[in-house]
Amino acid sequence: MRKKGSLARQLLGWQLAIVFALLALVALISTMQSAASFRQTEGRKVLSVAEDVAAQPGVRLRLEDPLRHQTLAPFATAARNLSGADYVIITGPNRMILASPDPSEVGDRLGLGDSTVLTGRSWVGDASWSDHETVVAHVPVIADDGDVIGVIAAGKLLPNAVERIANSPAAVLGPLGIATVLGVAGSLLLAQRVKRQTLNMEPAEITRLAEHRAALLHGIKEGVLGLDDQERITFANDQARLLLELPEDVEGKSLDELDLDDRLIDVLGGRALGADQIVFSGGSVLVLNRMPISFPGKHAGAVVTLRDRTELVALQSELDSNRSTTDALRAQAHEFSNRLHTISGLLELGEHTEAQNYVHRVSTTRHEWHTEVGGKVHDPSVAALLIAKSSFAAEHGVGLTLSQHSYLSNVDDQLSIDLNTVLGNLIDNALDALATTTEPGSIEVHIRLEDDVVDVEVSDSGPGIAPEIAEEIFRNGFTTKAAEQSGQRGIGLALTKQICVRRGGSVWVRNAGGAVFSARLPVGHNEEHKEVPGDLGTRGR
Repeated sequence: MRKKGSLARQLLGWQLAIVFALLALVALISTMQSAASFRQTEGRKVLSVAEDVAAQPGVRLRLEDPLRHQTLAPFATAARNLSGADYVIITGPNRMILASPDPSEVGDRLGLGDSTVLTGRSWVGDASWSDHETVVAHVPVIADDGDVIGVIAAGKLLPNAVERIANSPAAVLGPLGIATVLGVAGSLLLAQRVKRQTLNMEPAEITRLAEHRAALLHGIKEGVLGLDDQERITFANDQARLLLELPEDVEGKSLDELDLDDRLIDVLGGRALGADQIVFSGGSVLVLNRMPISFPGKHAGAVVTLRDRTELVALQSELDSNRSTTDALRAQAHEFSNRLHTISGLLELGEHTEAQNYVHRVSTTRHEWHTEVGGKVHDPSVAALLIAKSSFAAEHGVGLTLSQHSYLSNVDDQLSIDLNTVLGNLIDNALDALATTTEPGSIEVHIRLEDDVVDVEVSDSGPGIAPEIAEEIFRNGFTTKAAEQSGQRGIGLALTKQICVRRGGSVWVRNAGGAVFSARLPVGHNEEHKEVPGDLGTRGR
């Protein structure tokens, strides 16, 4: 196959073709206008010549006398020479040619076509003479009695196309020449500019490069989303469409046109700043990083990368659970150490009765808590969590109690795991809130299984939710610390929401003498749901 020319050469060829096509059109219009002007001007001239010949008495006398027809030629020749007409022909009433510049035509009949001369009226139009197109005027010669006794035909040859352009006025030829020069020069400059802008790459190379880049972006595991300066999506690879549940025709649509969460729109649009921003989408926990794209003096948009962190968050939650158990054991060891020191001191002081009473009080208090938890919560994992969290809270000077109407039977393994995660995260969140206060705090836990739904409520005596961010926490679902520390906090609350959504439940927060977090987890339901009645927030302290 014959190799195509370079992109610059192809553009030059097309530009020149367009320029010459326009010039040809201008030339055609110019020749048409020139021909029309020629017909109008020369038509008046040849009409005047024919009228002058027809008005001469000598011509009339010779047409009336057949014996003198041969003497008409001098009149025609004189008129042609004086006027500049290409031919002057004189005929009799029967259209027989009596005088002509071409002697071979004498005796032939003159073709009149659409002429009205035989009716006694002059006529100007186009006609053929000696195989040439001409502008001709027909004028009748009328006798005294009003009869047409002859016809005078005077004509001028029409110029060809080249002659018409050559005879065009300078107002036409000048712009044609200038347009030709400017068109060719502009085409050359355009070809060079395109060559520089494409980095000397040819169309096939540009196509291969674009296909290669698209294949790379679609092939990576992370999601990649491109946005322009108007927050319209310019590119979304397969993983980004999967993670954000975007339609196939998402390119060109703005963020507001898509059914996305407000928190997600804030991160994608750059209104939520910071690295590793955490958002929810379809029951998954995603980590987003947004990088603005700009050229010198111009903002061009942004590119956003997305990573699915659901499994990582689950592992982190499991690690936090183990760490929580370790902290609880450490707190218990610390508590036992303090109590042993107290008993040892009493014995050294000889206060044997007081030491005995102290041991009784400690054992009674712990036994009562274990009995209360064991009597109301029959699931071993959840009960163990509450006992461990009680020791951890006591170390921080916080009292942890179980509500009077709490009750939980033994549940299936998956629900038990979910309850441990939700309850542990909400208690940890309450302990974080109380850590900011100077007064002794308290936490009350309510957990109850009723009508195949487990209701969990964790309330604390902290400062509660700041009114100015009450709506924000329901929309975003992250702590204020998460906003301050680039999403490194608030993972537990994010996972809590994910678990509730996955089970078809809900989670929300309100103020009632402190913050009250409530969660509903249906029994035996473990499907993903996109919408929930409430959203998990955190306290704005």
